[in-house]
Amino acid sequence: MARYIAVLTTAVLLLGPATAVAQEQAGAGRFEVNAAPAGGMFFTKGENDSETDFGNYALGASATYNINHLFALEGEIGSGIGVRQELNISGNAFSNTKSPNTLAYNGNLVYTPGGNDRSVVPYLTGGMGGLTLFEREELASLGLAKNETFFTANMGAGAKWFSSRYWGLRGDYRLFWVNGKDDAPTFFGLTGDRYGHRFYGSILFTFGR
Repeated sequence: MARYIAVLTTAVLLLGPATAVAQEQAGAGRFEVNAAPAGGMFFTKGENDSETDFGNYALGASATYNINHLFALEGEIGSGIGVRQELNISGNAFSNTKSPNTLAYNGNLVYTPGGNDRSVVPYLTGGMGGLTLFEREELASLGLAKNETFFTANMGAGAKWFSSRYWGLRGDYRLFWVNGKDDAPTFFGLTGDRYGHRFYGSILFTFGR
């Protein structure tokens, strides 16, 4: 009898923490903070096909408030760091040229169809914001002699995986629509709209229940 009680006690002591850990893996808290150290931002050619397509290294951060288990509000900021590449603009090739740095800032609504109270949380998202294209001296002849800001809208999807109740990983894809304007630099398009694709891999921290 004593041996049976000892075995039962040992089992409870071993299974108890495991059960607690399993319970901690159930989804997001009230707030989330997301840090994206790795990603890419790729712009396709504009409507008149005279602008170049180019890509930047992307990183960013966001803060999310979960209104309930289905909807959340998110504010994010992201930086696109220019990298050297070949740029073809209006038939002219610029080899080994660094693309301009960018800064994006957005307010988004996030919808989680299956709810966020689980370990794996797929979601849909969309919102509006702005994109600043920073000056680049070697591209000044194409209008990048000063910073330019554009209105943007975005939509996308992704998934979050919560390792515990405190942190997890996130993968995110976003399609950006950049509104053209008459005085835009030649590099980015005179009047046509532009489209960009962003991919993020990130770490998220969640708190508040």
